[in-house]
Amino acid sequence: MSRSRQNRQPPVVERAIPAFERLPRPLLLRAESLPAGSLARSHAHPWIQLSYALSGVLQVRTSEARFVAPPQRAIWIPAGVEHEVRTSERAEMRSLYLDPAAISRGERCLVLTISPLLRELIVAVGELAVEYDEAGPAGRLVAVLFDRLAAADEVAFDLPLPRDRRLVLLCDALQAEPGDARSLEEWGRRIGLAGRSIARLFRRETGLSFAEWRLRLRLMRALALLEGGQAVTSVALDCGYASSSAFIVAFRRQFGDTPGAMFG
Repeated sequence: MSRSRQNRQPPVVERAIPAFERLPRPLLLRAESLPAGSLARSHAHPWIQLSYALSGVLQVRTSEARFVAPPQRAIWIPAGVEHEVRTSERAEMRSLYLDPAAISRGERCLVLTISPLLRELIVAVGELAVEYDEAGPAGRLVAVLFDRLAAADEVAFDLPLPRDRRLVLLCDALQAEPGDARSLEEWGRRIGLAGRSIARLFRRETGLSFAEWRLRLRLMRALALLEGGQAVTSVALDCGYASSSAFIVAFRRQFGDTPGAMFG
């Protein structure tokens, strides 16, 4: 049994979903201190949501993909998209609800880079009144935040999910055991599909090669393990890396920081 299987999962703590029907202003910020195991079950809003954690790691799932965001990232969820939000450990979450008439970045979920300036803007708008003066300094502050959000860099760190039932079996197994190192040919014997066919179908359904998809999965899993306080060497082995140095190189290439810098 792998170390990741041995880790005890915290009990699920369900979050209430906001009941209001409209936004009183183009931006409404909801601040929450989330316990480990927090879950907002699948739901949608008529407004855009930016899910951001000042501390902790957020996990968002839609019907098409999984998204994970440490404090240097945030998840952009367009209006009308069904999504659930989870945290494996404690997190300080900021949900920014945004009027689609005031800002848009298309119709798909995105993972955005949160610069130091954007972080401070998010903290600052959290101090505004719910019905802030749109014509005064508060409105100008929100306008700057919208401008910076519109320009924020997108990072390719979603995990697209296939629909083909055979690939679903494969992906479910890997999500349960990210360190599984079986080849495409070995997986093919398990799901009844030639390795070459898996490769073609994987690319068609997810836009990624099998190797790229598994790399993203492993790094997303690593974030949760590191957040929970697991040692880097242990995380590397759990996620299928032969050495901690190889894991650190891959982690830094993806996130721009070493595990120690991000979680130290």
